[in-house]
Amino acid sequence: MSHNSPNAENDLREVKQLGMWASITSLSYIFWLVGGMELVERIAYYGVKASAGLYAKAPESAGGLGISLSDYGIIISLWAIMQTFVPVFTGGISDRVGYKETIFGSTVIKIMGYLTMAFFPSFWGFLSGALLLAIGTGIFKPGIQGTLVLSTNRNNTSMAWGIFYQVVNIGGFLGPLVAVHMRQLSWDNVFYACAAIISLNFLFLLTYTEPGKAERLARNQQIKSGEIKQESLWRDAWHELKKPIVIYYMLVFSGFWFLFNALFDVLPIHISEWVDTSVIVTSLFGSEGTSNGILQFWLGLNNEGTKVMPEGMLNLNAGLIMTSCFLIAALTAKYRITTAMLIGCLLSILAFVFIGAFHAAWFIVLAIAMFSIGEMMISPKKNEFMGNIAPEGKKAMYLGFVMLPQGIGWGLEGYFGPKLYEIFASKELFSRELLLERGMSSADVNAIPQGEAFTTLVSFTGENAHDLTQLLYHSHNIGMAWYIIAAIGTISAVGIYIYGKWLLTLQRAQQAVH
Repeated sequence: MSHNSPNAENDLREVKQLGMWASITSLSYIFWLVGGMELVERIAYYGVKASAGLYAKAPESAGGLGISLSDYGIIISLWAIMQTFVPVFTGGISDRVGYKETIFGSTVIKIMGYLTMAFFPSFWGFLSGALLLAIGTGIFKPGIQGTLVLSTNRNNTSMAWGIFYQVVNIGGFLGPLVAVHMRQLSWDNVFYACAAIISLNFLFLLTYTEPGKAERLARNQQIKSGEIKQESLWRDAWHELKKPIVIYYMLVFSGFWFLFNALFDVLPIHISEWVDTSVIVTSLFGSEGTSNGILQFWLGLNNEGTKVMPEGMLNLNAGLIMTSCFLIAALTAKYRITTAMLIGCLLSILAFVFIGAFHAAWFIVLAIAMFSIGEMMISPKKNEFMGNIAPEGKKAMYLGFVMLPQGIGWGLEGYFGPKLYEIFASKELFSRELLLERGMSSADVNAIPQGEAFTTLVSFTGENAHDLTQLLYHSHNIGMAWYIIAAIGTISAVGIYIYGKWLLTLQRAQQAVH
């Protein structure tokens, strides 16, 4: 194929979008069906993802893994790398084998992952479950997103990705709420519930018909008969990956994904250790809290209705996106894609500075809200961008590439995020230090099971937990971990700005030729 044929070239033009209602009504049945499948998959996925850090840190006596944050970081990092690098090389498989087949296979693998986590509550068990989950997710994504690209056209893509992203976040909102209530019964219930939820996708698959299937089969037929020469998948992927437009994209967005994943991997731990969330319940319902089961569920409260669980706090992120993503999508449709992404990145950085500077519950709420608006400006846009510049017949492959910066960012954050937190903000380590200062022998301190240092400190000193938390918080520079993460995001924002300028030059050059 010669490189100046229109197929080989990345199309950088931005196409005029239909209005909001016209876009929504122009979306087909298969688009909504795929949205439903993604929703179910996300409920299960975020059920585990939102509470993974709390599960890892919980002592064995409470049914948790009782491992250090550094060990948890190893699990998250491997999970990240696996989940991201699988679709880069399997995105193309969906284009060739068929979307229905890959979606079916991935669902089976994911069920095995959840059950492994339930049956083997250990470091290795959780790691194996996480890797199965990662492989399953990696295969699931390109099939779903490829269907989405084929069931939309270039003048309703902006709205389609906005709605799709909103649906993802309904799953992201419900998943952690399921986890909050299941884990208060016992941890393994979380995993069983997630396995049951994702099984619903088998029902959806019964009514799924693959768009563009005839074209795919015809193409395969031509390849068989030798009319079209098909490169091996990895060579094909490598050829596209080497393009500067793709390489720079990877580099500049890795920093944002470092930020993004720290919010999910580390913030729940930070909230559970340092933030008194009962303040929120008190200001909403008075000092007694609330015994209303419906409110307890939707706000992610504990069973007593007196405080917000960490997953409940984080759920504000998905809740906001679920209710307002299409507004932000409509707002950012007027801007160039890279401009919207830059503003989004800056807002997210500011949110992390807030988390570092204040530990009052309402400030954390504000930070999560700021971060969410930033995320809404970046996330749906990245898929729209990649889907638009992908050459024909390589849509799923390019949507697999979207995952790459996510994998680089999340892989690095998975390892360094919990480690940074452990160095600058670990309540467990600070409690052990204070126990030594207060006269407990080092042999006794070393004998405390992982995850139980703070409760031991409370009983050893006889002081109340709230006062001890304040003492530990103010005698250490806990915000430092968050400032370092924000600094990484800042480098990324500068990169996005330069990338945007460069793309504009390329677009102008392309227009001049045409």
